[in-house]
Amino acid sequence: MADEVRVPTMGAEDAPDAVYDARTLGKPKMAVFGLQHMFAMFGATVLVPTLTGLSVSATLLFAGLGTLLFHLLSKGKVPAFLGSSFAFIAGYATIAPLLPDAAGNLTVANTAMLPYACLGTACAGLLYLVLAALFRAFGAARVMRYFPPVVTGPIVIAIGLTLSSSAVANCSTNWLVALVAIATIIVFNIWGKGMLKIIPILLGVIAGYVCAVCLGLVDFTRVAEAPWIGMPFTWDETVFSIMGPNMDTGLAITAIITIVPLAFATMIEHIGDISAISSTCNRNYIAEPGLHRTLLGDGLATVLASLFGAPANTTYGENTGVLALTHVFDPRVIRIAACFAILFSFCPKFSAVIEVMPACVIGGVSLVLYGMISAVGIRNLVEGHVDFMLSRNVIITALIIVLSIGIAYSAAGAIVIPAGSITISLSGLAVGSIVGIVLNIVLPGKETIYSVDGTISEGDEKPGAKTDELPLEGPKMDGNASERK
Repeated sequence: MADEVRVPTMGAEDAPDAVYDARTLGKPKMAVFGLQHMFAMFGATVLVPTLTGLSVSATLLFAGLGTLLFHLLSKGKVPAFLGSSFAFIAGYATIAPLLPDAAGNLTVANTAMLPYACLGTACAGLLYLVLAALFRAFGAARVMRYFPPVVTGPIVIAIGLTLSSSAVANCSTNWLVALVAIATIIVFNIWGKGMLKIIPILLGVIAGYVCAVCLGLVDFTRVAEAPWIGMPFTWDETVFSIMGPNMDTGLAITAIITIVPLAFATMIEHIGDISAISSTCNRNYIAEPGLHRTLLGDGLATVLASLFGAPANTTYGENTGVLALTHVFDPRVIRIAACFAILFSFCPKFSAVIEVMPACVIGGVSLVLYGMISAVGIRNLVEGHVDFMLSRNVIITALIIVLSIGIAYSAAGAIVIPAGSITISLSGLAVGSIVGIVLNIVLPGKETIYSVDGTISEGDEKPGAKTDELPLEGPKMDGNASERK
């Protein structure tokens, strides 16, 4: 198998209107551009804790701190913002599902279980460090051959489908408000111009929230009682609170096995995001500072956030959109946005406004987001040119999706494995991910290789492998490459 790895081809000259040193614009404009980046990431970032029961304040704090850590480890060269990752929501929903409130809506944080879910997410962050070391030692092509689109695509599809029932349940509390949020997201995502097209999630949240207020569905008592200044998190929300002799070892192992496989999808997403930022900024960030550094920064930011009760971090495409819109490519502007996020995290009254958001608003927004997660998985299969005329690809995809969804909605909700004095529960996503990775290794057929610029090629066929085609006839369709994003 060829070990050569391609990198993005950057232009010979910088764009004439590009700004690589924002200091030339003056401090007031730098602050405005930084605030714009914070609002671009805001809607999606605060929605994750709302959907999982984690602290909004802690989320903002560690999104900011995680971004600054990422910039430190990537030599301050990559203009990337790290916000909350949606890929891990299914893991939180499995280990620490939201509890019903007085009205029966699933909106109450499962405070007893959340630290265990955060422990699993922290271990998932450590997997980034392993991959970064492997990239450094062996190169991207040899590592990524084990995570081709035929594995990662169905996993991402299953993540969205697993979460879909909770979105519908929340929408059912008031479909009018939910539809307002959904319609707003669609309108601005399709017909929006400039900055409005980049923040449809935030606009959907605002529109749904305003509609809920007009209908008298929001109780602002908690907002009035919340102080203006306070700590973003408490000790009981951190992973450290469950450490010691009282830790439920079985639950801890279950959380780790359930959540760690989700990192495979986010690590590949990271590679795509860095490639996109490189192309946007006309800089080869994959070569310098290198994927091993950016993966290290992303992984350590996730570990840090998880240990203190915040969701996993990931590089944000919303902020890449802002870069493309403004042509201000100076990483200093991103660091300013991170500082704004940290400042907002110390305002409990601001967090309370988010926390009293009605379930129907959350449902409307999450209905679109969960569908988009699955759509990203489908796009991964399409852009990866996965050939479903090959039986190996059909089998791998089928088992990943069926196991992930089937187990999740089974009576037990997991595969329970007694192991001595502890009990390990494997979620559908964990089982599907493990089965998919193993089948891709052992089944005969051609290897599909990621390169670090997001392009995909076929490697050497395994010794003794036979290409087994399905008994289907008809033309093999290939999408129009010029229309892919």
